[in-house]
Amino acid sequence: MERLEQQFRFILEADKEKKIGRQTWLSDGSRKENDAEHAWHLALMTILLSEHANEPIDVLKTVTMVLIHDIVEIDAGDTYAYDAEGQATAHQREQQAAERLFGMLPPDQGEKLKALWVEFEERKTPEARFARTMDNCQPMMLNSASDGKSWVEHSVRLSQVLKRNARSAEGSEVIWNHMLENYIKPNVELGRLADDTAE
Repeated sequence: MERLEQQFRFILEADKEKKIGRQTWLSDGSRKENDAEHAWHLALMTILLSEHANEPIDVLKTVTMVLIHDIVEIDAGDTYAYDAEGQATAHQREQQAAERLFGMLPPDQGEKLKALWVEFEERKTPEARFARTMDNCQPMMLNSASDGKSWVEHSVRLSQVLKRNARSAEGSEVIWNHMLENYIKPNVELGRLADDTAE
């Protein structure tokens, strides 16, 4: 029973992820998404798009990875992709959060999930590379669908988006090319992403 109680304590704690706001607007631009919605969307994308991975992946492992990758933000908060100051301290804050949160589980499960979280961060396996591509693709897709609302709101430049996605093709060249042609280039042409790459 102690094991079951630990598992339910963690599950209840994970409910707090629904309260962690992100900077990405929903596709209709009505409000911004939260971390739990983002994780669910990535899981669905992974199931549907896994056939486009550069290398064969364990889909269940990848789905688990994307479902837990931002759980540390319960303690650390969401750090916006283009917030350089916040990014400087994000790793340390998230590391401390991982210790506490995964430490709530029975040791075998806690260690397994923490290892998956580290694997996602390090991007050394096919699953982690594909998961990171999904993590980059989803907000870009929503940004495009909401008329570049978050990009415009934060004055995001093309160079920032390209830098953020410098390794996205490592998970899936097909999806990266789709992102480039359907989400990035049209928004540059429409003036929602300032093209500073020629400067």
